[in-house]
Amino acid sequence: MMKESLSDQQKKKIFMDRAKDLARENNDETAEGESIGVVEFRLSNEKYAIESRYVREVLPLKELTAVPCTPPYILGIINVRGQILSIIDLRVFFELPREAVTFATKILVLSSNEMELGIVADAVTGARSIQLEQMQAGLPTLTGIREIYLRGVVGDDLVFLDAAKLLADKQILVNEEVEE
Repeated sequence: MMKESLSDQQKKKIFMDRAKDLARENNDETAEGESIGVVEFRLSNEKYAIESRYVREVLPLKELTAVPCTPPYILGIINVRGQILSIIDLRVFFELPREAVTFATKILVLSSNEMELGIVADAVTGARSIQLEQMQAGLPTLTGIREIYLRGVVGDDLVFLDAAKLLADKQILVNEEVEE
């Protein structure tokens, strides 16, 4: 039995049909539920996520300069290609236990129109998409300051932080003058 070879026109039609089928399947998935890209990280053995559109980059924690007369949650400042960024230790800000700085400790540089800053992560564990319909409003164990910045909880252990609130909060800004 001899195989007939397909013409270029027939191949093109097959590829177009496949592309339409794949596009239709993808549209069905999005119709089921909206998803959002997140960066996952760890703070004091708890898993957190933050919307990836606010994460400009991830850097190793190095060359940190302490700044005197700042609140304990301000770890210091770093120079990122000529730009000075404040580094916030969310473990202190959220009243979580601190872990030692290791090679896995990273800085997530967060950015919005209002502000740019870095937050310390004990480790960055990955990036993925989550379905918004899987997000729960919150947990009774997340109270106090963490509850303010909570966007939701995914599954039973991933805390989804509200980066927009974090970046817009005036409480994080240090704007005090020291008397001489």
